[in-house]
Amino acid sequence: MSASTALLTDRYELTMVDAALAAGTAHRRSVFELFARRLSGARRYGVVAGTGRLLEALELFRFTDAELTWLAEEDFLRQETLDWLADFSFSGSIWGYPEGEVFFPGSPLLTVESTFAEGVLLETLALSILNADSAVATAASRMSHAAAGKPIAEMGSRRTGERSAVAAARAAYIAGFSATSNLEAGRSYGIPTMGTAAHSFTLLHDSERDAFAAQVASLGPGTTLLVDTYDIEQGVRNAVDVAGPGLGAVRIDSGDLPVVVGRVRRLLDELGAVDTRITVTNDLDEHTVATLAASPVDSFGVGTSVVVGSGSPTMGMVYKLVARTGDDGAWVPVAKRSAAKASIGGRKGVRRLVSATGTVLSEEVLLHDGAADHLELGHGETAQEVVVPLVIDGVVQSGHTGTAGIAAARERHRLSVAALPPVAMSLTRGDPAVPTLYVE
Repeated sequence: MSASTALLTDRYELTMVDAALAAGTAHRRSVFELFARRLSGARRYGVVAGTGRLLEALELFRFTDAELTWLAEEDFLRQETLDWLADFSFSGSIWGYPEGEVFFPGSPLLTVESTFAEGVLLETLALSILNADSAVATAASRMSHAAAGKPIAEMGSRRTGERSAVAAARAAYIAGFSATSNLEAGRSYGIPTMGTAAHSFTLLHDSERDAFAAQVASLGPGTTLLVDTYDIEQGVRNAVDVAGPGLGAVRIDSGDLPVVVGRVRRLLDELGAVDTRITVTNDLDEHTVATLAASPVDSFGVGTSVVVGSGSPTMGMVYKLVARTGDDGAWVPVAKRSAAKASIGGRKGVRRLVSATGTVLSEEVLLHDGAADHLELGHGETAQEVVVPLVIDGVVQSGHTGTAGIAAARERHRLSVAALPPVAMSLTRGDPAVPTLYVE
């Protein structure tokens, strides 16, 4: 399989390039903008994720002989276009919200300046990565906050595509999850991995005690024993009897969790296993995590809900041309006027208005390169920069990719969420926690 990412796109991106080359407009300087018109699921804020993956994919966006041969066989592009693709390497510049940052409706998450042909080729790649990863990160952020500081692990690999599982683990980790069950995510991105045994391991053995003894012999008494294959109470007794009071943890994957957890905690204490932790993993989402946060649960494992965005598997982001040069070289703002899908033309800047106490007040989108001094600041308020350079003249800027980029994104997410007003933490559907204001 080719390492190139060039065909991770839609056919019409290439046919537009083909037609624009023929028309003589392909090399017009253009500005594309990636944004979300609204927050999916009526969430109070979104979380940017996937930026590092996009930049890594951009460096592999090359049409090698394998891609060009296949395109030639498909016979929908002129030879001139195939020749242009053979020499393609993105030479434009990209600015955007750094990974881990929060965003709101209308936030210009990516601004791509290049020729039309170069910029339009990136549309599907950018949207496919950021829509999926940001949906996972937004859900994970809500879950992390609902956990009230207790560790929460991602374990949803079996509920999504095999490559999507790796990307989801990365996005969840950026948004506050502590670990993943996915080994490729651990290898590729340095995310801590976790996991011990499933019900099948217990069923393999002649008795639950035999299964626990085998696991403890292999992994030590500090392991986590799954106690709900048969009867939970007896499972707890067997676990402590086999591993001793120094048993690391018990895992519960079924039942009425608020009730069961309380009973298990009391039983563990009665058996002298006062330091044995309780982890739960039963179809959790942010709402069940919030319900259990004040209970004796010590950690959570979330699967299906986080990898599918907890009901919002995409952020609904779009990628639109907002400005281009005319024949005279002057910039012309352009905008889509379709009902309910209108865009706002022109290159934009953005500042975030923050109160004297450090709470975000509003997102200020500055139209047509508006200047920061257009903002009217009150006493003690500050206007913070949000957008950073990601690619300059075709060169990916440092600090956004690899494990270092993930670590920076994780810390950025922590600080960004902490600065939001309290309403942002509400798990109910509602308006964005921060208004987006457009400033001429």
